[in-house]
Amino acid sequence: MSELVPYAADPAHSRGRMHDEPAPATRNHFQRDRDRIIHSGAFRRLEYKTQVFINHEGDLFRTRLTHSLEVAQIGRAIARNLNLHEDLIEAIALAHDLGHTPFGHAGQDQLNECMHEYGGFEHNLQSLRVVDHLEQRYAEFDGLNLTFEVREGILKHCSLPNARLLGEVGERFLNKQQPSLEAQVANLADEIAYNNHDVDDGLRSGLITMEQLEQVQLFAEQHALVQQRYPDLTGRRLIHETVRRMIHILVTDLCEQSRRNIAAHAPKTLDDVRNLPPLIGFSPAIEAQQLELKRFLRSNLYRHYRVNRMTSKARRIIAELFNAFLTDPGLLPDDYQTENPDKQPRVIADYIAGMTDRYAIREHQRLFSITE
Repeated sequence: MSELVPYAADPAHSRGRMHDEPAPATRNHFQRDRDRIIHSGAFRRLEYKTQVFINHEGDLFRTRLTHSLEVAQIGRAIARNLNLHEDLIEAIALAHDLGHTPFGHAGQDQLNECMHEYGGFEHNLQSLRVVDHLEQRYAEFDGLNLTFEVREGILKHCSLPNARLLGEVGERFLNKQQPSLEAQVANLADEIAYNNHDVDDGLRSGLITMEQLEQVQLFAEQHALVQQRYPDLTGRRLIHETVRRMIHILVTDLCEQSRRNIAAHAPKTLDDVRNLPPLIGFSPAIEAQQLELKRFLRSNLYRHYRVNRMTSKARRIIAELFNAFLTDPGLLPDDYQTENPDKQPRVIADYIAGMTDRYAIREHQRLFSITE
């Protein structure tokens, strides 16, 4: 790793962990966090949780696991260009989706609806809940006991009522401060990854076409350059060459604009970063192109009738599981039963959020199919 800028996060000066532990002997604190995340059960389950397409719809579509790896790769590339801490960005990237429900955003939206009277559900908060409480691997504490810096990066957004309940990690929302630049990079690496890779998956599925994407400036410009340079290129190679160039344009622009932002505000320490506006971002022109791509995907892929059909089924599965468990908690596995009825809805949400797509489908069949 190259020499860090003075306003980068430094594991040697971390704000620490929820439970005191001796410093790692062979790794820095952020590397330890990354390793704990990779070895967690919640991380392994991401292999069978989806982005847009349900797990059984095809082996080549991206899952939450492959997406998280792609975010980490993009994030580390940006970190190297800006001399920020790569290990911290990687840890945040690998953990940011640990709390996601089965069935992508459809599952999250339905679980939030089910939990409306019990404090709601938000996958960002759930990811923090996973690493702070739900993972049970260590003798001396619940959760993974990650550093403050990783935890604040996981918590990308938070309502003020929830922030008041989270202690130190929620204070920046109350004080209107920013997280570290590493957390800001991880957030935008996530956006770069899912937008461009949803283009790839959308084309692979046939739900969107190259002709439709020609109306989107970011795609159209890179597609034209690829065709000009490789006039005989077709099929998957043509798509891949276009998408990789889109990612390159976004990453390059992000690094250049972020350098300009940093130069303009001249932070000297991480505390300076926290008290400035966001410094990691795209140029206005590329931001507009990125927004155009997001709107295209929302209209043409995420709201495609075939996606809507699966979304409808997914929401029904989540709602029926939640209501069945709430009506009769005895249907839950022993580990998810509690003697405190006030806590039962949240425990049910924990159970459902931890399910993979296929486990949720099987659990629904076990509860509602007479032949199971």
